[in-house]
Amino acid sequence: MDFITHVLFNGIKLIHIQVPSPVAHCGFIIHTGSRDEDTDEQGMAHFIEHLFFKGTNKRKAFHVLSRLEDVGGELNAYTTKEETCIHASFLKEYYERTIELISDVVFNSNFPEKALESEKDVILDEINSYKDSPSELIFDDFEELFFSNHSLSRNILGKAKFLKKFNRNDIFSFIENKYNTNQMVFTSVGDISASRIIYLFEKYFKHIAPNYKENQRIPFKNYQPFNQIKKKNTFQIHAILGNLGYDLKDSRRMTLHLLSNIIGGPGMISRLNLALRERKGYSYNIESSYTPYSDTGLFNIYFSTDKEYLDKCLEIIYKEFTSLKTKLLGNQQLKKAKQQIIGQLAISFESNENQMLSIGKSYLVYDRVDTLTEINAKIELITAIELAEVANEILNKDMISLLIFK
Repeated sequence: MDFITHVLFNGIKLIHIQVPSPVAHCGFIIHTGSRDEDTDEQGMAHFIEHLFFKGTNKRKAFHVLSRLEDVGGELNAYTTKEETCIHASFLKEYYERTIELISDVVFNSNFPEKALESEKDVILDEINSYKDSPSELIFDDFEELFFSNHSLSRNILGKAKFLKKFNRNDIFSFIENKYNTNQMVFTSVGDISASRIIYLFEKYFKHIAPNYKENQRIPFKNYQPFNQIKKKNTFQIHAILGNLGYDLKDSRRMTLHLLSNIIGGPGMISRLNLALRERKGYSYNIESSYTPYSDTGLFNIYFSTDKEYLDKCLEIIYKEFTSLKTKLLGNQQLKKAKQQIIGQLAISFESNENQMLSIGKSYLVYDRVDTLTEINAKIELITAIELAEVANEILNKDMISLLIFK
């Protein structure tokens, strides 16, 4: 697989893979998310993501939306704690139309006053919808406690008291200070030649004035484990337990991904799915996840259960932790665990849209992209001893935090 890369004088990068498909995907990733907001800017990154669709200097909101939808394409966006992304899926003959639109939306949005006020109401409704879903709200509450007094603790959607005060000047100031051209990537997967994609990339992005800045993120330190119960009057118990994970540059992150997959990955044969759901019937939802950030990481396990089974669930979870810390996986067990995650990655990369977003983030963070073959080779090198060492660090009960909605 050949990655096409190109860097403009303003620092904006391109990464592209040519694939034979009638459908193409591209996106623009900005290395700015909710953790980059100042205290009184909470929710700003997500707010701007919404407003990208509300009009530019040459297009009204309807024309932004219809530009791709008129030809069967889709334009979408998302915000995380460390990135903002605008992305699109479309028939390959509309490459230039899409690239021009994304450039216009990212760099020429005019954030009309009327749209600002109406979109605030939309986001306030989005915030309230999470409050009605304990299985989603608990993740935000857990991270607020886990990353206490740090920008990583903040809800991506923000808080109503800050959101209501945002104005156009605040938006332009945030973009000027936090949207740095040396931390932007245009990513593409589709049937277009290297010369053509580079031409279009230069045509629509080289005029952007350089805005170079270094990452000003304050590292997260001083983690303090906690154990809290919140009364939510829910039918079921919802619970999350977790610990610090490795950051994006740590060589052990692949081992932790493998460990997380063994514990509670998407497969039906993960240890906790077998132990809690298949054997005991205690839980319908049980999953583990690991999210690495630029300076830290978060490993956690979520489950829901009837109130009478909470203690039994926790007992089984900690028993599995002990097993993974004290018993090395046999050769066949380790081989199957590796085969499983390798297969999952291959299926994920079968989606050209997933691949487009993945290579874009990799190029943004690492300034390079590993092929699937290279990733698989790294997985194959993981030993049972390394897995146990990571388990002993991450699954240390004394360092585990617990939040329960009861």
